[in-house]
Amino acid sequence: MSTSPDSLPDFQRRQLAFAEHIRDPARPAPEEIPDERMAVYRELFFNGFDDQLSSIFPVLRAITDDSRWEEMVRDFMRRHRCRTPLFTRIGEEFLDYLQNRRKAAPDDFPFLLELAHYEYAELAVAVSDADQEMATYDPNGDLLEGHPVLAPTAWILGYRFPVHRIGPDFLPTEAPPQPTHLVIYRDRQHEVHFLEINAVTAHLLQLLKEDPVPTGLECLRRIAQALQHPQPDTLIDFGAELLQEMRQRNIVLGAR
Repeated sequence: MSTSPDSLPDFQRRQLAFAEHIRDPARPAPEEIPDERMAVYRELFFNGFDDQLSSIFPVLRAITDDSRWEEMVRDFMRRHRCRTPLFTRIGEEFLDYLQNRRKAAPDDFPFLLELAHYEYAELAVAVSDADQEMATYDPNGDLLEGHPVLAPTAWILGYRFPVHRIGPDFLPTEAPPQPTHLVIYRDRQHEVHFLEINAVTAHLLQLLKEDPVPTGLECLRRIAQALQHPQPDTLIDFGAELLQEMRQRNIVLGAR
């Protein structure tokens, strides 16, 4: 059951008014605090979010004019209630705001949500600890006879727009006929990279991610059958080379 502000102790009402005002300067500030002091808190609060979001979404910031960006950050502060104290999770909170809280504007970039998700994914891969506890695998194992182990930190993504190419000099207004498939991954030095792949490679990686039972050879045979490929052995040979390349990139860790 929610508590009415009027029923709170005086100091809590002051705290609530203080917090609501720095989130939304249109809300009244505590009367006893001079405005020049409140202005310091308003600026610090806004600048903290502005700096963090600008570093997590650098391309989105670069292609958004200053007034629109400030409006978006302030709207995020007003509408969204972050559920984490960790600054590394602010990108996830902002993405949730864009998808579920923000009212879309008629002149929004048509790729706004996809670009924001792509930029968030880069940070998520960088800080992920999903590979800390894994079942035993052989880094030099046979990728055809064994089951190739996909790095749990690798994200397989699909977008309508080529988000990895978007920037101030490339702002598409319509999605191309073919979707864009990407893998965002960490190399062995924990540097984050992306790799553009085709739909067949995306399907292969998704099979490895979702079904830990089949061998690499079985996965490739499934794909050849689904495609009704006239030369399945050729596709399997190509797939074997692809799996080796994925191991070199640390997208595939080995086999079990």
